Amino acid sequence: MLTDEPEVRPTSQPAGNGQGSGQAIADEIPAVVPAVDRQLATPAPQEEPEERYCWVCFATEEDDKFAPWVQPCNCRGATKWVHQSCLKRWIDEKQKGNPYKSISCPQCQTRYIIILPSMGSFAFLLERLDIIAKQLSPGMAAGAIVCSVYWTAITFGAVTVLQTTGFERGLSMMEQAEPIALLLCLPTIPVALVIGRMFRWEDIVLRFLQNRQFDIRKYPVISLMLPVSNEPSPNYPEPYPNSTISTSEPLSVTRIFCGALLLPTVSTIVGKIFFKSVKNDLHRTLLGGFAFVVVKGMLKIYFHQKKHNRAKQRQILDYTPENVRKYWMRSQPPETNERPGQPHGQGQGMMQQPAMEENVVNGAG
Repeated sequence: MLTDEPEVRPTSQPAGNGQGSGQAIADEIPAVVPAVDRQLATPAPQEEPEERYCWVCFATEEDDKFAPWVQPCNCRGATKWVHQSCLKRWIDEKQKGNPYKSISCPQCQTRYIIILPSMGSFAFLLERLDIIAKQLSPGMAAGAIVCSVYWTAITFGAVTVLQTTGFERGLSMMEQAEPIALLLCLPTIPVALVIGRMFRWEDIVLRFLQNRQFDIRKYPVISLMLPVSNEPSPNYPEPYPNSTISTSEPLSVTRIFCGALLLPTVSTIVGKIFFKSVKNDLHRTLLGGFAFVVVKGMLKIYFHQKKHNRAKQRQILDYTPENVRKYWMRSQPPETNERPGQPHGQGQGMMQQPAMEENVVNGAG
């Protein structure tokens, strides 16, 4: 039989000395403790309790000993524990009123296990109806807006027909027309006006005149009507390239929309003022609209060409005390003047005043 105790062999002792021999044997036997008994006798180290730290409110267990804690994900360390109430509040902010939206841990991306207690059949039905209403509301709102725009376009088209052709004739035309034709054709009137307003024929004419400026100088009549420079521009080097100067203004949605919708009214007014001899209301309105568009376009071409010439003639002068006194000090109020050597940026916005700009251009020219 195997034991953990070591084998002890008796030693030979001289006869007649029993007491002395027994004491010697006891001294020679080693005091051996079995390995199993030694491990059982050694006390196991006790694990210290882990300190809980809420990653939402940054409170510890010592701050609120009665608050319930939860470990909702696979995080370790500082983000392992969190208050139940704090986590519920954080989940409410993420769900935004949708209790069925899944929420995951922002650190380890573990999906939280959220259990919703039953509210009853009737409350569940009300909740489903509420969810369906929220899902259908955007589509219904978009449909209402589209229908409103459509019927507004129909109304505007009908008013335009009555305004341009005359009330009696326009009303008779719409009464004789098919309803489906009216529903399809009347909304296209404001759309056609907006598309036509977006066509900027003035810019095309202006670019043509700027590219053909040398040829236009041969015709004195055109030179008198349009602000075309009579000085030949050098071929190379070109100090003022045309490509760097923008002659057209950016598109404005509100301006295009308002101009397109006001065009029939303005055409009717211009036709009644300048074309009274025309008996047909439609023809008179068309002539008034054509005259208004042409005159407005010519004025716009003249204005943009003037701006183009001004941009070509501008110069940037040296920053010298003489130029500052000559072009700057006399065009600025005393409280906004910058002295020579003043840091750039102070009063910088005042450099673009119209009076200053005119003085610089005229002086340079």
